[in-house]
Amino acid sequence: MRTYEEAGSLAKESGPLDPKTGHLIQLAACAALRSEGGVHSHARRALKAGASKEEVFQVIALLINTLGFPTAAAAFAWVNDVML
Repeated sequence: MRTYEEAGSLAKESGPLDPKTGHLIQLAACAALRSEGGVHSHARRALKAGASKEEVFQVIALLINTLGFPTAAAAFAWVNDVML
């Protein structure tokens, strides 16, 4: 488990992406996996890292054609939980 956590930390620290962008990418991945908890967590983290509400919603909107409307609609609802 420690190795797993270290790998995640190394990935965050070693590249050019800022934390906001990283959380937006992870938000998209969680939406694709239909992980409600992951969407909640990364939406909150993205907002804390400086993302606007519009950016968070755009991430989900960009997934409509890729994931399909039902999955994106669920992700919109989960993101909306965090926005209230």
